[in-house]
Amino acid sequence: MSEQAEGERPRGDGAAKWILAGLVAAFGAVMFVLAVRSGRGDSALLFVGLPALLAVALVLMPGRTTHGRVFQITTVGLLVVAVGLHEGAICVILAAPLVYAVAHGTTALVRWASRSPGRYAVLPIPLLLVSGEGVTADLRVDPAQSVTVTRVVALTPDQVRQRLGEGPQPTAVRSVPLRLLGVPTPERIAGDGLDPGDRWMFHYPGSSHGSGGHTITEVVAVAPGRVDFGVVSDSAITARWLVWDGAAVAWRPAGGGRTEVSVTMTYHRRLDPFWYFGPVQRGLMHEGAGYMLDALALT
Repeated sequence: MSEQAEGERPRGDGAAKWILAGLVAAFGAVMFVLAVRSGRGDSALLFVGLPALLAVALVLMPGRTTHGRVFQITTVGLLVVAVGLHEGAICVILAAPLVYAVAHGTTALVRWASRSPGRYAVLPIPLLLVSGEGVTADLRVDPAQSVTVTRVVALTPDQVRQRLGEGPQPTAVRSVPLRLLGVPTPERIAGDGLDPGDRWMFHYPGSSHGSGGHTITEVVAVAPGRVDFGVVSDSAITARWLVWDGAAVAWRPAGGGRTEVSVTMTYHRRLDPFWYFGPVQRGLMHEGAGYMLDALALT
């Protein structure tokens, strides 16, 4: 069906579609409020279910530029969510490709179904399959993740251990993804030592909504060529996207007076769905582990 034909439907059909679209949009608004109030604003319900419902409502509205309306309203919706959840630009940027894809994919599906009344029965199926993840703890897929970054540095193992014992310091060196997306990195780091109980605190810059918070880690285990850290407390802005489980720094001789150093970070992903946010977050955490190596001045 062409866009022109879509805009020339009978008035009665248009009125019915306005009513149906209004009901769908109202349901979407209720779903948004419930997701936020229940603390599930990081689930697929918000990032997949809501844009899909929004797309259904917009497609059902009479008009000629369906995909244009979907794009405009989805963009407005992203901005409203950003303001309503006090999110920074990073969340909007990361979620936008998924939200646009779901909204326009649903648009195409609804238009396909509109060519035959019997096809409407299949519409709820993909929505139910992809939007439920993260609504409850039992409906999560592989939230526990880890990343490891390894470098060979021009220091001996003893020099590496000495440098680690001095503790990390903030550095202006940031990879391109971290700079482009505005990923928060510590503005102050306090603490040193590699003995059990020694603590390192990472303080993050604040925003217009208040302090960026801090993450406090503690040395929990020491072995030859390895130090493991646990998390004592975490009020950092990054807690919106992940829950830290711990970290480890390991090193071993690489020959020629050089040392192979690895930083491993383990965490629980808070954003769903896993098939989208899993790889995205793992990539950013990989860059974060590289930043930590730079902060440790292991060059």
